[in-house]
Formats: sequence, structure tokens, C-alpha cells
Amino acid sequence: MLTLPILALLCTLGTPCPLPTRAPDSVGMSATRLAAVDRVMERGVNAAGFPGAAVIIGRRDATVLSRGYGALDWAAASPRVSPERTLYDLASLTKVVATTSAVMVLYDEHRIALDAPVGRYLPAFARGSKSRVTIRQLLEHRSGLPSGRNLSSLAKSPARARELVLATSLEHEPGTVELYSDVGMDVLGFVVEAISHEALDHFVHRRVFAPLGMTSTTYRPGPALRARAAPTEMHNRRGHPLKGEVHDGDAYALGGVAGHAGLFSTASDLARFAQMLLDGGTLGGTRIIADSTVALFTHRSAGWRALGWDTCAGGASCGQHMSERAYGHTGFTGTSLWIDPDRGLYVIVLANWLHERPDGLTPPLAILADVRADVADIATVAADSDRAEPSEWRADRMIGWRR
Repeated sequence: MLTLPILALLCTLGTPCPLPTRAPDSVGMSATRLAAVDRVMERGVNAAGFPGAAVIIGRRDATVLSRGYGALDWAAASPRVSPERTLYDLASLTKVVATTSAVMVLYDEHRIALDAPVGRYLPAFARGSKSRVTIRQLLEHRSGLPSGRNLSSLAKSPARARELVLATSLEHEPGTVELYSDVGMDVLGFVVEAISHEALDHFVHRRVFAPLGMTSTTYRPGPALRARAAPTEMHNRRGHPLKGEVHDGDAYALGGVAGHAGLFSTASDLARFAQMLLDGGTLGGTRIIADSTVALFTHRSAGWRALGWDTCAGGASCGQHMSERAYGHTGFTGTSLWIDPDRGLYVIVLANWLHERPDGLTPPLAILADVRADVADIATVAADSDRAEPSEWRADRMIGWRR
């Protein structure tokens, strides 16, 4: 087992930096039950639900399962997925791993107030009814802003895309309706930049990713990291396959760095991020966020929403058994991260579901949905010795897996 000092040294050298690994029974989990993850994931790959996926499950202070399934794409000679090395386009996981984390850091430093109007930090936003929108409402998706803007069709430059985001009109009165909004998270990213006087990607790298040793987590990956990326869409309006290039059109229009999407990472890096949150904002002696801030932002506050984070409603990608205090998020490309503080448990599933199959079709979403939910349920059942193990999982039934 690698000790934390050795891991810290590896991280400073830019080497992919996994957490220590322990046997499941050493952290109170059943290895026999946890083995069902292999069957579920292999069913998903064999059903052509995705070319490959990385899965990491951790409990307490270590990972208990870290595996890659399948390959980066459908080609026979494609490299196998590695949880430590394979980069995935996180899509909307960006909202929590980057943007919400940045707000948490600023909140700790008393540089941002949750109930302050957004216009306090972005004067260009303070027009009409938008002058009443608060930071908290952006985090809870209750600002009244629309879901998206189709910026790739409207803007010819990142500067113009930014202008369009700030000029977006409200669809609802602030605080009256919950509407999941990429636009709202983009505005929040602009707030972070205005307060920190630093680009969003630079700020989160300096204050979150680098201190945590997340050496493969970045916006706009360079050539070396792009070579390790799992491709998303092969056929798109840009006219070339997307590999290490953000899939989301609005994030692309904003230059690849956006509050709602654009981040790339590995499962191994996300495990370090999840462990930091489970440990109350610290990892290996390095504090990123106060424990009280972690508790505040991950506590359910509006419907099923926390501040930036989603919470487990039972079903969907968090499965049926995570606690009411569990929080997480998903990404459209096929990514998910769930953390259950009551069990000291986290579950990461990264897949490139959008990658078209050899027949040119996008795989049925039911395959990804079932597999992600199964992995979450298997992890919780493995941690709960008093819970009966089901006779079959969703992946065994394969409902809706064929067109």
C-alpha cells in the first residue's frame, strides 16, 4: 500500500495519484457482494452501452474497488480504460467539482455572500428583475434563468458568448421555480472570476486541484492529456471527432472554460476530491474547505437541491439505498459522482456513453442508467451487512436495452 507521504511526492511530480487501496472487509464491506460490480459493468460493455468505463468505490480513507472496463472507443486495438489514466469529459460534473468548489473557497474567505445579489459582483447583470437574483438562487437553480442559450449558433467568439450569457432574460421570477440552468452556473463562474480577479480554470487549479494532487484534472487538456482522453461524439457540427475537446456546445462557445461544463478528469482524481469532502474539506493534512462549509453546501435546501449539489431522491444514478444526506451530480456524457457521508462512502462511474456505436447509433440511455444505479446499490448493499442482497440487478433484467 502506498503511504500518504509517498503519494504526495508522486503528485508533486505530476504522476497520476491514486488513494491508498484497502480490502473491502477492512472497512466493513463485503467483498463477495462488491464483486457484482464486475458483472454489471461487463454486461453494460457487452451490450454496447458504452465502449468503456472507469469505476472507483471508496469507503472511509481508502478505495476498495478501482477498475477499468472496456476500452476508450469501439476499435479492436483501442487502449483499455484505466481509472488512473483515462480522461473523461465530465460535462455537468463541472458544476460541482469546479464552480461550486470555487464558491465554497470564496465563502470560507468571506469574499462572497450567499444571499447577496449577483449584481454586487457583476454590475452588468443587475438589470430589471435580474437585480433580485442572489448567489444562493444560482446555486439552487432557482434564479429564473433558462436552461441554456445555444451559444454555439449565436456567438462567433468567447467574448460575445459571455455578453449573451450576461444579457440573458429571466424566464421566471427569481426564487419561484426550480429550473436546472447551465446559464446560471455560467454566471456563477463569472462571479468567481470577478471576485478572484482570476480566470475560473486558473483559480480552481490553484486553490483546489493542485493542492489535492489532482494532476489530470483540467479544462482544455493539452496534447499529452488529450492522448489519454476517451472520445465523446464522432459525428457533430464541428466536423471532427471530439477527443479531449469539450462536447457541450455552450462551453465550447465560451472558449472551453465554463461554469457549467468543460472540465476533464480521471476517476482516480475524482476519488481524491470525494475523499476530501468526506473528510470535511481536508486531504492528507491539506485543508481546502472548512468542514462547516462542506456541511452547508451539501445539505438539502430547496427541493432535492443542495447548494450546487444534487441530493439522492432514491433511484436514478444514486440507486435506491443511499442515505438522505447523500449528495452528488451527473454529467450528460455519462459521468456520475455520489457521496454518502452516513456510510463514509463514495461511488464514481465515468463512461463515454455518447460515443456512437459502430452502427452509427448512440447507445440506449437505459443501459447507462441501469449500470450507474446498480453500481451505487451494490456499493451500499456491500456496506450494509443487515440489508438483503437482491436476487438480480437491473443489468440482469436489461429492460429497454435493445432498440
